[in-house]
Amino acid sequence: RSPVTSPQALEDQYSPSRWSPRLDRDTIIEAHLTVTAAGGERGAPGAGPGSVLLPRAPPPRPPAGTERARASAQTLLHVPYGNGDREKLDIYFPTDLSETFPVLVYIHGGYWQCLSKDHSGFAAPPLVSQGVAVVAVGYDTAPEGRCCPAEAAAPCMAQCPPTLPFVLCLGHMDAMVLQVRRSLVFLAEQYPRIRGIYLCGHSAGAHLAAMVLSTDWTEFQVMPDIKGAVLVSGVYDLEPILHTYVNDALNMSREVAQRNSPMKHVTPAVPAACEVLMAVAQHDSPEFRRQSQEYSQALRAAGWSVSLLDLAGVDHFDVIEKLSEDSYILTQVGRRAVPRQ
Repeated sequence: RSPVTSPQALEDQYSPSRWSPRLDRDTIIEAHLTVTAAGGERGAPGAGPGSVLLPRAPPPRPPAGTERARASAQTLLHVPYGNGDREKLDIYFPTDLSETFPVLVYIHGGYWQCLSKDHSGFAAPPLVSQGVAVVAVGYDTAPEGRCCPAEAAAPCMAQCPPTLPFVLCLGHMDAMVLQVRRSLVFLAEQYPRIRGIYLCGHSAGAHLAAMVLSTDWTEFQVMPDIKGAVLVSGVYDLEPILHTYVNDALNMSREVAQRNSPMKHVTPAVPAACEVLMAVAQHDSPEFRRQSQEYSQALRAAGWSVSLLDLAGVDHFDVIEKLSEDSYILTQVGRRAVPRQ
């Protein structure tokens, strides 16, 4: 449970832009998009101040980092894993394609409200050059979810098994979690040459990756071969954000937040359970750091193999931006965690 109780303190704790020592909160978001668009080249932020909370609008075309990755790798783009407009994958194949290969599935952040798979290609080049395929997952973000009352989620889900089209409004938290789970089912069914799936998620993407770890795959009649997960600066208990600006678009009730909080759904590890690497930035807020610490402890108590990496000198944004750099410690650790054939 969060020790922070006052509404303003919660707003501050769950506003990552307020905690970076590099840039002020009015420019850090646009700087993040600029760095990502440049494929990790660290330079000046975009022209003009941006919102404290979210970028004004997505770029009209894929960022340069994604374009560079698409140009340098063998790809399959916009592969549908469902019927929705955003239920698509970008697949970056290894430079030296072997008979079987491991896959890193990247789930983007954006507080469940912005960004897309088209902002995720920057992380691919260091891995595809080492024989690892990278899959960027698209999913429907809020605020579309506001059109579906939160209390309607349970009956909707009861009427709609995971194998059928989802009936909740796109962008509802339940829908986002289900979409990401379905993307893993699609990969397992369509690409039998995959030799192990490794999850990687940042911020909201780390939350969604953690929810994948709690999945009862018998409901999907498929068991994806998930061998590892890298969870970076995630939120694993959604209840503290219910009364913050983050929930203005998500429109979650307490029931929805509890149902989709990985901290409340830690399953006992089995012998085949994957290894989990959790990473947190030195300049993440105390609440983000607390959540990573407590979730790692909960997993470890349930028998999971968990490592917690405290990354010095980075904030909530460049902790993931630097994945495009070969020399970055998280790039190196992540690459070692995904063995080649």
